[in-house]
Amino acid sequence: MTKTKRANALMYVVLTIVSLISVFPLYWMLISSTNKSVDVSRGTMLPGTAFFDNWKVLFENSPVPSAMWNSFKYALILTFCALLICSLAGYGFEIYHDKGKDTVMSILLLAMMVPFVATLIPLFRMFSAAKLLDTTVAFILPTISTPFLIMMFRQSARSFPHDIIEAARIDGLNEIQIFFRMFFPTMRSTYAAAMTITFMNAWNNYLWPKVIMTSDESITMPMLVANLTEGYVTDYGVLMLAVLLCSLPTVIIFFLLQKSFAEGITGAVK
Repeated sequence: MTKTKRANALMYVVLTIVSLISVFPLYWMLISSTNKSVDVSRGTMLPGTAFFDNWKVLFENSPVPSAMWNSFKYALILTFCALLICSLAGYGFEIYHDKGKDTVMSILLLAMMVPFVATLIPLFRMFSAAKLLDTTVAFILPTISTPFLIMMFRQSARSFPHDIIEAARIDGLNEIQIFFRMFFPTMRSTYAAAMTITFMNAWNNYLWPKVIMTSDESITMPMLVANLTEGYVTDYGVLMLAVLLCSLPTVIIFFLLQKSFAEGITGAVK
């Protein structure tokens, strides 16, 4: 065996081990959802027969349909609004470029260094004073525009030919028409990457909804999963089933858009 073949074989072995380690938590979650709590505690690695029992207990004791609906509603609304606002902002920062906009962009990027926890109390007081607690607006407004997404769309706009914009203006298109007819169709991979990131962040968001949502009718899936661990005794089989249901939408979204996600991230970095 040549040195190159040995190196390739070693690389494949390492990649296989890393892949198995990465997939193991998903396997453990799936297997645990089919076992009883005592079997999960013992570390059983084989499928069990308690899946339907766990399903029955979970749906009888927790508002799963309501939580799933709330999570989908909040995540989809936030994703749509964030993509629209951030893409317009990123497009404007690059196409109408000047030194003042560079300064504003630098300030926005510095804002990424401020942890969300530091703004949690002021945000809560502001939304409480505005009587927006326990509303969809309260959920989406703090993250409806993020510096990361704006920067991502700005980087993508740098590869958009300015000659096309000038030609479109000569043909009589206004700036909004140029954005939706010319820019939007050519940046599908960037939108797919941004949609994946935003949807996953919105779906998995726990801290802010826990603070701002005050009624049981507004509970989301991450909040529901957390509630399953707050009792004196935790049923790990039911808990793992809830985690599985909570993880499925983001896993499906990622696998459906993984190619566009990779292309969009690569394009944004360039």
